[in-house]
Amino acid sequence: MRYIIIGAGAVGGAIGGRLAGAGHEVVLVARGAHHAALRADGLRLKVPDGEYTYRLQAVTGPGELGELRADDVLVLAVKTQDTVAALQAWGPAPVAGGGTAAERLPLFCAQNGVEGQRLALRVFRHVHGVCVWLPSTFVEPGVVSAGGAPLTGMLHLGRYPHGTGAIARLVAADLEKAHFEAPVVPDVARWQYAKLLSNLGNALEAVAGPIADDAATTLFRRVRAEGEAVLDAAGIAYASAAEQRELRGHKVDLVPLDGAPRGGGSSWQSLSRGTGTIEADYLNGEIALLGRLHGVPTPLNGLLQQLANTFAREQREPGSLPVEELVRLADGAVAFVQEARPAAS
Repeated sequence: MRYIIIGAGAVGGAIGGRLAGAGHEVVLVARGAHHAALRADGLRLKVPDGEYTYRLQAVTGPGELGELRADDVLVLAVKTQDTVAALQAWGPAPVAGGGTAAERLPLFCAQNGVEGQRLALRVFRHVHGVCVWLPSTFVEPGVVSAGGAPLTGMLHLGRYPHGTGAIARLVAADLEKAHFEAPVVPDVARWQYAKLLSNLGNALEAVAGPIADDAATTLFRRVRAEGEAVLDAAGIAYASAAEQRELRGHKVDLVPLDGAPRGGGSSWQSLSRGTGTIEADYLNGEIALLGRLHGVPTPLNGLLQQLANTFAREQREPGSLPVEELVRLADGAVAFVQEARPAAS
């Protein structure tokens, strides 16, 4: 099989690089300066066992590949806000022997949140979800780091919305030869919703810095509890924190890498790169959406969604809001909702 990594940034670059290192054919899809660096110098992947350079085919879109192959596997690793554009580009791509990518090829959504695969299923027939547990960083154009050890990451795979299938098992086998653990599960969404709860802290970290002191940790617990209440009200199953800890153990411990500091998670990295967009609408915003659908107030997640989008739009420095100020805003948001509810009823 040939793997086409649509969005060869932190997560996509780490997956693509590790697959290439295990001997698989890989095509990287990127834009701008990152694409230019991949074309000129290859992908440099910094990991605990060393630094590797992979000179792989790098393209900006399907037109540069001509007809896709019947054995191609598409891995969608763009941020959720870039999903629709990627689907519009790759769905109609012709496949050798007839038909289009959307009709014939498997698409694996290696993204945070749950919305990307919903969007994909509107276009692609064969959609697989991936629960991504992969600490990685876009260091600079052409350079990606992944500091997990002894494994690079854990990637639960399954058909979306449910089921497994032969292609998922084949992809899992390739990933497990490439420094990943890749359980194939019939309920991948249950793991993704559990990861979503963890990702609710991404916006908090992005605007106020690492969740390290008591104030930030307490606030994150409140944000997560709000998310759990929403999922419970919606009847959505999610793996417990204890189940996740038991499965992951110390398989993906973060190791400091020389020349590749990890400033923060994916939302932090979006702000530090000044991309102008952030995925909060599909993380905290997913909780806000479900809360409105099921009558559960979500003032904390709504606040973080709003702040993260403001920071991205105005290209503010990540972590520049004092956590004490964020806690004050959070308390105010909760109080406002509590005061408004009796009037609304």
